[in-house]
Amino acid sequence: MMRFCFCSLMLLCLAFGCNVGRSGSSRDGGDTSVDTVRYADGYTVTRYGEYVKVEALDPWNKGKLLQRYILVPRDKPTPAGLPEGTVVRVPIRNAVVYTSVHCEMLESIGAMDAIAGVCESKYIINAEIKKRIGEGKIQDLGESTSPNIEKMISLGTEVIIASPFDHGSYGAVEKTGIPVIECADYMETEPLGSAEWIKFIGLFTGQSGSADSVFNETEANYNRIKSLVENVEYRPKLMTGIKYGSAWYVPSGGSFMARIYEDAGANYLFGYLAGRGGAPLSFETVLDKAIHADVWLIQYNWGNDMTYESLRADYSPYGKFDAFRDRHIYGCNSNYSRYHEEYPLHPDYLLAELISIFHPRLLPGYKLRYFKPLTD
Repeated sequence: MMRFCFCSLMLLCLAFGCNVGRSGSSRDGGDTSVDTVRYADGYTVTRYGEYVKVEALDPWNKGKLLQRYILVPRDKPTPAGLPEGTVVRVPIRNAVVYTSVHCEMLESIGAMDAIAGVCESKYIINAEIKKRIGEGKIQDLGESTSPNIEKMISLGTEVIIASPFDHGSYGAVEKTGIPVIECADYMETEPLGSAEWIKFIGLFTGQSGSADSVFNETEANYNRIKSLVENVEYRPKLMTGIKYGSAWYVPSGGSFMARIYEDAGANYLFGYLAGRGGAPLSFETVLDKAIHADVWLIQYNWGNDMTYESLRADYSPYGKFDAFRDRHIYGCNSNYSRYHEEYPLHPDYLLAELISIFHPRLLPGYKLRYFKPLTD
């Protein structure tokens, strides 16, 4: 009978989309439950009777926390006996957002009104957010490394949403006492893990239902598109990036970008590199490993679109690669492309794009969204 009841409960939860997790009794006497996070390994969520505990985990130091947030409804009194952590009244209002991708997440779940200010506005492509900046509804606070603190305070900023870095600091902002919501979505190893941070954002904005819907649609699309390459035999050898200064940065093998290349049916030539972020290599190392690559993908930010001529003018040894000689280079100009805004939230969009490049017969008629073949 107990087994039957448990199975029935599981079926009901699956049918109605509820989260199944550990349960128990909280310190305030109410029930507790742990939200199921299916792909992301960078945060956990525990619900208590009068608050929600959200822990952002340190991706650079296993077993350690970046932050512990205690989310308390803004229309309720502060509960007694809260655990140690940063108390955030939810849903948040008057947030300052440091990155375009988190602006995109807020817009996608209907929480754009929570954005009071942004940093790095030159990298924002989203038309509605740019419109609001132009109208003064969203304030431009300058560079994230040195934002306008006085304006930030005058806005009544309640929280800052930012991407953390290993051993990084937020400078003078830390002296204001404004809580920083640290979103390490870019350090996930799974494309859908990165996308699942939309649910993290939803917890702070009171838009969990909308966030769940966005993620569930993304998950279904990603897995459907991924199935197209399950049985492919040919996997083109892939290289990415260009040289900046003395270093050529490529995604490490443990990054979600390396995983999406694999899911798209490519043989990513730098998948052997350890780590989750970007790895700096010398030109000679890249040339030795990738001289015979079949496809070369480049993300860049130029005023004009890159061509084979301008690429060679930038650094003539690029011409040594087979992909240059055979004209198999695709460029994504983030000066106007929404690539960086969209792919962390919608890896399904990027997966379809990559499959159309690596295996065009599988997606006939697909119109490229981010990349373009370089022209002469």
